[in-house]
Amino acid sequence: MDKERAQEIMNAVEMIQVRYRGIPVYIKSLHEKNTTATIFPLDEMENEQIVDIQGLHELQLDN
Repeated sequence: MDKERAQEIMNAVEMIQVRYRGIPVYIKSLHEKNTTATIFPLDEMENEQIVDIQGLHELQLDN
């Protein structure tokens, strides 16, 4: 995922599904200087971690 799309997802009104290593996550914040993000699994909100945004993948829903 690129920085611009990660920012769009963070700003979106609706919940956009994102995964990191196959796990559904929430993007809490972006770190512009080094292209990382603070995320946490949707089922473990206390388990925050900083990851490279290239490892984040938007789940594409079929229409």
